[in-house]
Amino acid sequence: MSVLTVSVTERGRALAGRLPFDHVHGRVAENVRARWAEVEGFVLVLATGAAVRLVGPLLADKHSDPAVVCLDDAGRFCVALCGGHAGGANDLARQVAALVGAQPVVTTATDVTGRPALDCLPGLAAEGDVAGVTRALLDGRSPLVDNRLGWPLPPAWPGDGPAPGSDAGRPGPERIVVTDLVLPPAPATVVLHPPSLVAGIGTSSDAPPAEVGALLEAALASGTDGGLARASVAEVATIDRRSASPAVVALGLPVRSFAADQLAGVEVPSPSQAAAAAVGTPSVCEAAALLACGPGGTLVVSKQRAAHSTVAIARRLRPRGHLAVVGLGPGSAAHRTPAATAAVRRAEVVVGYRPYVDQCADLVSAGQQVVASPIGEEVGRAELALSEAALGRRVALVCSGDPGVYAMASLALGLAGGASYDLEVVPGVTAGLAAAALLGAPLGHDHAIISLSDLLTGWDVIEGRLRAAALADLVVVLYNPRSRGRDWQLEAARQVLLGYRAPETPVGVVTDVARAGERASITTLGALDAPAVGMTTCVIVGASTTRVANGRMLTPRGYASRPGSAGREGKGP
Repeated sequence: MSVLTVSVTERGRALAGRLPFDHVHGRVAENVRARWAEVEGFVLVLATGAAVRLVGPLLADKHSDPAVVCLDDAGRFCVALCGGHAGGANDLARQVAALVGAQPVVTTATDVTGRPALDCLPGLAAEGDVAGVTRALLDGRSPLVDNRLGWPLPPAWPGDGPAPGSDAGRPGPERIVVTDLVLPPAPATVVLHPPSLVAGIGTSSDAPPAEVGALLEAALASGTDGGLARASVAEVATIDRRSASPAVVALGLPVRSFAADQLAGVEVPSPSQAAAAAVGTPSVCEAAALLACGPGGTLVVSKQRAAHSTVAIARRLRPRGHLAVVGLGPGSAAHRTPAATAAVRRAEVVVGYRPYVDQCADLVSAGQQVVASPIGEEVGRAELALSEAALGRRVALVCSGDPGVYAMASLALGLAGGASYDLEVVPGVTAGLAAAALLGAPLGHDHAIISLSDLLTGWDVIEGRLRAAALADLVVVLYNPRSRGRDWQLEAARQVLLGYRAPETPVGVVTDVARAGERASITTLGALDAPAVGMTTCVIVGASTTRVANGRMLTPRGYASRPGSAGREGKGP
């Protein structure tokens, strides 16, 4: 999301400097008017009254207007002024509030009553009388639901109390129709388009993107009755040699590709011997669409031809599941990546250890199911996340730091099975990296990360790794250094390292990095006070080349000592 922050006062300028957005200072009216059509959102460090008078004449349509958020000069409140759902102002207000420590102010009725919004349900595209049906839900009525597809609905369904379509409460006349068909507008009706369709694409190497796009639209229009909804096309499928074809990529949809031998094993109604001779399979578009749908998929539009391309459309019985194992970073929203933010917001189900779920609370909406569990239930969390993905849901399994560093990614990957869902690992900033940045640059050269927790790894193994790292003269980052139940391991590790390192070796000690109460100090290996270290501390022990300069800890890589090395900072050999 492209966002412009506009400030007026010096206090406002300082606040704006803490946000990761483009920023201009002064001439508010002129800057907002000039950029109104260019950006997707504004953060105005300005009183709401002044902001209303400024943007009022510019507003045209909630579906095209940018989001507008107001932040007061003291950084106490962040108000979603306009463009709440459609423009993303509610999410932007929560994001800004998390970054500056403000209270988000969201007045959208569904948000303040804790009810899912019809136009924000994960995986469903809404059109029709959203406002009217939402009013019915807020007033306690249960819209009648027409879900002839039998499409699995989100775990957190709109409304509280009786589910829509039940006999409890006062029913309709409002309706919610779940379909991938194009329906004519009807009063008091919302149409929810699920991601039930897959477009199979076959192209020549020189297929024009415009031709493929037009052929897809024609195929959709020729679908059952009045046509198939473009919003229900979840992805395109093709042969692997065409997965990066400009004509396929230009459709703007996720691409799934298959090898020729996979496609050749699919029975289709329109095989082609010419295709078999050219690419090794008698069908590309029909076979790819069916394969991407999975078991039970059916063709709803058979092969359509143009000069350089073919298109077929298939319908799947349920969504393809997706599990994202998400690293939220060490603590504050400032260290959270955009990819992590997107993964949590897109999820239907968010699973995690309670403190980590709380860490991303600003990203979670009423339309999502949240499952939080205590420490020690890591296997149960992973199994739950995988089972939800196998049911066809989008799941975010959230972790602190990076999910692949002493977190849930290896466990989830080890337990994952089958191919009914996709699994991705969304990286995050680790506590070790955040702590190193706070100290200076102690990881400028080779380093090792070692956990001192002997709950899952024997101490003899940990001690062997400490000795190996010390012998190799690596900077050592110590995770889980000490707790009430494990109060001797850090001192034991210090003694091991002292066998290889001088007592004057710099040591960085960072507690609660990127969290409230963050504190950092630099000491030496000889003077390290082990009893003063806790479970939320990260300890970084320098190598023989590590030094302290101007109060900062650094480990040089030797650029200046190598002829011709100036400016070479690549990570490769």
